[in-house]
Amino acid sequence: MEYQVPQFIEAEDKIIGPLTLKQFIYIAGAAGLCIIFFAYLPLVFALLFALPIAGLAAALAFYKVNGKPFVEVLEAGFNYYTGSKLFLWKHEEPKVATPQQDAAAAAAAATATSRMSLGGPRLTRGKLTELAWSLDVKSTGEPNS
Repeated sequence: MEYQVPQFIEAEDKIIGPLTLKQFIYIAGAAGLCIIFFAYLPLVFALLFALPIAGLAAALAFYKVNGKPFVEVLEAGFNYYTGSKLFLWKHEEPKVATPQQDAAAAAAAATATSRMSLGGPRLTRGKLTELAWSLDVKSTGEPNS
């Protein structure tokens, strides 16, 4: 028995005309708030309050930032500003060193670099070629499993 697999499951259904349910709620809520402003406030104050509300509702309903709805971006920004932050690097002012401390630090750095250069193995081009050859020979000589 064959079943039809749903396609485009991420697309929201258009319920009220060309608007999804979320878009309709944003627009209807802003329109209702603007009507209240115009009914009870003088025209100048009603416009002053209604324009930002209408702009926010339009952004919530239609605007996308990098493919994400504006409401998700707004929520992420709110969580960032209200959440705790972990700062790992703290800037400290450089300490003023005396000439004796500078000389001691330079001597310690020189001994550390000399120890590293003497104790570590050196890999020359010939040794690297020999190692690559031995790996190739061993890998081709073994049977494949």
